[in-house]
Amino acid sequence: MKITFLGTGTSQGVPVIGCRCEVCQSLDFRDKRLRVSVLIQTEHTTLVIDTGPDFRQQMLRERVSRLDGILLTHSHKDHIAGLDDVRAFNFLQEKGMPIFGKPETLEQVRKEFYYAFEEKKYPGTPELTLHDIDSDVFEVNGIKITPLPVMHMRMPVLGFRIGDFSYITDANFISDDTLKKISGSRILVLNALQREKHLSHFNLHEALEQAKIIGAEQTYFTHVSHKMGLHHAVSKELPESVSFAYDGLAITL
Repeated sequence: MKITFLGTGTSQGVPVIGCRCEVCQSLDFRDKRLRVSVLIQTEHTTLVIDTGPDFRQQMLRERVSRLDGILLTHSHKDHIAGLDDVRAFNFLQEKGMPIFGKPETLEQVRKEFYYAFEEKKYPGTPELTLHDIDSDVFEVNGIKITPLPVMHMRMPVLGFRIGDFSYITDANFISDDTLKKISGSRILVLNALQREKHLSHFNLHEALEQAKIIGAEQTYFTHVSHKMGLHHAVSKELPESVSFAYDGLAITL
């Protein structure tokens, strides 16, 4: 299984246009973060977790020519806004795109992309095939996927575990039940927004504490805002088993 970070950034704390902070002015490609998403590829199946506003750009950059399904963590705009662009895959694959999410997430998809669900659709609108999921294990093309319920302030959000890979974004609380589901993962991806305390995301200190509790072989931080600081500088503060992910980083399990 190959895992590629499509985006490791966030809309949270986005600087104004023309910002001249050190991160925005950095020439290090690792400081250039599109909205958070990840690509999962096996021999026969390609999946994406979340389709933010940068979805089309991310698919073109990674030259993805086939997509078998999309897993949605929650309905915030920076995680679903790019869904309209699945129409290219509809055309290439000549079928609807399977979308997996909690019922409340999919209800928001129906509202925001209402034109995709009208009885008489305008030609060329995306074809989205919605599948409700909860906390139970489900399969896509024979791949077993374990939902990982977490909290994003007061909002229930899903992470996902596939084999030895666990992925959590937009969280500031992980229950003991979910920790048990994550236990034994070799690779953990966890959100770390910034250094300062935040009302709905883990900050750097909290993410490090969670990584220590879970004890994966390697933890990668994602959903990182420009407030975190320069990639190369902050990376020096991390333990050996923890790294900041960056756009385009690929790992194999």
